[in-house]
Amino acid sequence: MAKQQEPDHTSINLIGTGTTIKGEVSSSGDIRVDGTLSGEVRSKGKIVVGTTGVVEGDIICQNADLSGKIRAKVEVSELLTLKASARLFGEIITNKLAIEPGARFTGSCSMDKGDSPGKEESKPKPGESVKAEQR
Repeated sequence: MAKQQEPDHTSINLIGTGTTIKGEVSSSGDIRVDGTLSGEVRSKGKIVVGTTGVVEGDIICQNADLSGKIRAKVEVSELLTLKASARLFGEIITNKLAIEPGARFTGSCSMDKGDSPGKEESKPKPGESVKAEQR
């Protein structure tokens, strides 16, 4: 029986220094931005914005390492790392956040991606017993 190979999604896409792109960039592989990108950048993998990189728009990905200048709404499903040289102005929605000393962030951050907005934690009603959860 012949095996069907799944496509390899480990490609690395580079927007080099001196390159300017206006529009939407989407990839199933990783993306590195060392140039300028005006618009949305979306990846099923990792997005890296180098120290010379500039992004103005939305960043949507699984993981991100940001070192450049970013004016964007950043949605990262796993880990967002702001390196020491990062300058981020905008909104962050992520599961985990790491900020190195020296990084600058101005905006809002939400880390309750799995919770519904406005959903209150369930509180016991008077007379109900409370069970302790073990973690």
